[in-house]
Amino acid sequence: MRIKPIDFIIIAGIVIALIVGFFTFTKFRQTADRQIEAVSKIRFDVFIRGVTLTGENFPIAKDTKTFISIRNVPYTDLQIVDVKADRKKTVLPTFNSKKVVVVEDVSQANLYDVVVTLEDTAKITKDGAVVGGNKIKMGLPIVLEGENYKFTGIVSDIKLLPDANEVINNQSTTYDVQ
Repeated sequence: MRIKPIDFIIIAGIVIALIVGFFTFTKFRQTADRQIEAVSKIRFDVFIRGVTLTGENFPIAKDTKTFISIRNVPYTDLQIVDVKADRKKTVLPTFNSKKVVVVEDVSQANLYDVVVTLEDTAKITKDGAVVGGNKIKMGLPIVLEGENYKFTGIVSDIKLLPDANEVINNQSTTYDVQ
């Protein structure tokens, strides 16, 4: 009986698996579930640029639910805590270059930038908050989907809530879309 190169590869694979298993069992190597340090409620903002709206009612509303997808993987319905919509702005030149005048862009009357604040329970690790198996970090693309809308935005802010029963007073202004 002759030993072939494939036999060495199989034996090497078994030895490597045994070594990894030994280090995991002795807690030298941590698995993903051991890296979780806490579970906490988080709020994160999703910035949606350039929403075109010609109707009278804005489709995303405070105190409703929206379904989210992270990296094209459906996750769940999340509570909408706040919605801020602002018409597109433009900068007007002035004679005094130290001052800037910002006004609504009348050439894009139906175009809005929207910030939607969502709330969820996340697993907190050394690398940050994990929601639905994905790390929630600024710049992460997220799709919000409701009964009559589907918008793609990016995470622009993340806040850990100190206590699930405590309400954080958000001092931001909510704009009525008309």
